[in-house]
Amino acid sequence: MKRMGMIFRAKANKALDRAEDPRETLDYSYQKQLELLQKVRRGVADVATSRKRLELQLTQLQKQSSTLEDQGRKALALGREDLAREALSRRAALQQQVTDLETQHQTLQGEEEKLTLAAQRLQAKVDAFRTKKETIKATYTAAQAQTRIGEAFSGISEEMGDVGMAIQRAEDKTAQLQARAGAIDELLASGALDDSSGLAKDDIQSELDRLSGGTDVELELQRMKAELAGGTSQAIGSGGGSTSKQAIEPGQGQPQTQQQPQDTPRFDKQ
Repeated sequence: MKRMGMIFRAKANKALDRAEDPRETLDYSYQKQLELLQKVRRGVADVATSRKRLELQLTQLQKQSSTLEDQGRKALALGREDLAREALSRRAALQQQVTDLETQHQTLQGEEEKLTLAAQRLQAKVDAFRTKKETIKATYTAAQAQTRIGEAFSGISEEMGDVGMAIQRAEDKTAQLQARAGAIDELLASGALDDSSGLAKDDIQSELDRLSGGTDVELELQRMKAELAGGTSQAIGSGGGSTSKQAIEPGQGQPQTQQQPQDTPRFDKQ
């Protein structure tokens, strides 16, 4: 089971690595940093709002304290010591609240300063990451384009490989069809195959084609006959003009008869 799980995780990691685009990962990281920076800024705004509320409360309590102090002075002036004492008691309670609020105000102010400094530092890091991100994306895009161009020129890319295989298959099929067509033409010309298309040559045309094909042989044969005839006439002329009758052998056929000269046509005088 451990081995199966390891194999599954390895294949899943390989598939994820193949599907991962560094540019998309960088954009996602930058988006997360922007969200974090927004949260820090929102925190700074919340702290500043709380500090402002404390300042308003302090201002109001200080006004009340001043009012109670004036009331105590007037009460003493009028001889009302009891009223003066009550006013001073209330002023003392307000002073305690003012002291607590001032402590809280200082604490919030310190937190606000820390958050503001953190937001400034985070803003600087986000800006630097954005610049680096864009540089890496541009470099990656250029390298990817250069790799694709190199693969296209070398023919090792998948697209160019498919194109090359398609061209090779087309050439092979074309050569096969040409060879088949040539073989069929030769078989039809030799008569080994019958043309069943209804456009076959008739017997006269076939005979004419055969005779025209043997023209060279016939011409050579006539030339040889002419040479033989010329040699025979020379032998007769050298024999002194004597003629000899040839014996007719059985099976040799009838002797040739000498053609008589035809009478010259006569024309009557008119």
